[in-house]
Amino acid sequence: MTIDTCLPPLSTLKWSFTTRRVNRGDVAGLSADLAAAQAGDLVLCRVQLLGQHRKLQLADRRTSELYRGDLIVLCLGDRYAPDQFEGHAVLEGPGADLLAGGGIVGKMRHAHVRMALPTQLEVLGILTDIAGERINVAGSALPTADIPDDVTVIGVFGASMNAGKTTAAVSLAHGLTRAGFRVAGVKATGTGAFGDFNAFEDAGVPATDFTDAGMPTTYRMPLSRIEDGFRTLVGTAAARGAEIVVVEIADGVFQAETGAILRGSAIRDRMDGILFAAPDALGSLGGVEVLRAHGLRPFAVSGMVTCSPLGQAEAVAATGVPHHGREELATAEVAEALVATLLRRAKSQAA
Repeated sequence: MTIDTCLPPLSTLKWSFTTRRVNRGDVAGLSADLAAAQAGDLVLCRVQLLGQHRKLQLADRRTSELYRGDLIVLCLGDRYAPDQFEGHAVLEGPGADLLAGGGIVGKMRHAHVRMALPTQLEVLGILTDIAGERINVAGSALPTADIPDDVTVIGVFGASMNAGKTTAAVSLAHGLTRAGFRVAGVKATGTGAFGDFNAFEDAGVPATDFTDAGMPTTYRMPLSRIEDGFRTLVGTAAARGAEIVVVEIADGVFQAETGAILRGSAIRDRMDGILFAAPDALGSLGGVEVLRAHGLRPFAVSGMVTCSPLGQAEAVAATGVPHHGREELATAEVAEALVATLLRRAKSQAA
């Protein structure tokens, strides 16, 4: 296999969201050693055939249409998305798949039946620095930080993808901001994309995510690395003035990394309370029962289930847990009332 290692002008490339923290001035060449590539390495690709993802989320947080022949910079990474693709961070020759619109390249393993084939890419090489070392997003991560004891950390978990986790998280964060608290949002796990950033910032809440901690995705990452990322992201938010940090955990409770977090982790241990998101009444009951099996109980449930008054009534009756929709969570009164016990607990522990 022969790969062209001639680096094109950097200004002609489309840089994906997952590459946003990398200093482009560090880029000096291309490596043809694809077998040595690791998750997080920056990969230069040429679009060969458009498929499921016909747009790319760029580093400046806008979306670009893709065209055949486009030169794009992506991150090698794994992807877990039951509603889309599962893929692994491997380069098996000059061809590769665009696994996610935020900029993840790898090899598709499984796809939802509704998905078209992934957009096909030609791998041109791995970006390297002046010393010939592969450039990895881990080298541009935030400096490590610890979480102070007086910060309240709220975890947001869900029954599945598209259960309404992000909407619940940003609505609660907005409500707490309206109540006068200094709030930050953190996406601790998932696949790199700017949607959650924009959602938090639209709610008036500053945000960071695992890409700031040097991971393009967290699927198949060691739990210890995810814990370190969580600690740095929440600690950084606190250092920037946050009193309350709302932390979204991606995917559903049966996803491998989410399950590991719930079974026992530094992330679970540091959370002062949990908001759960469910798609329907059965998902609400199932989620509450799964949390109960782990010795946890959410202080409230939100998500798609609250779009239906009948579904919400069924869920409340089945779980005994209060359910609140996005409009309620976004009010100062409801948000503050829901976390009042958590805040009192945090204050007493700090004292």
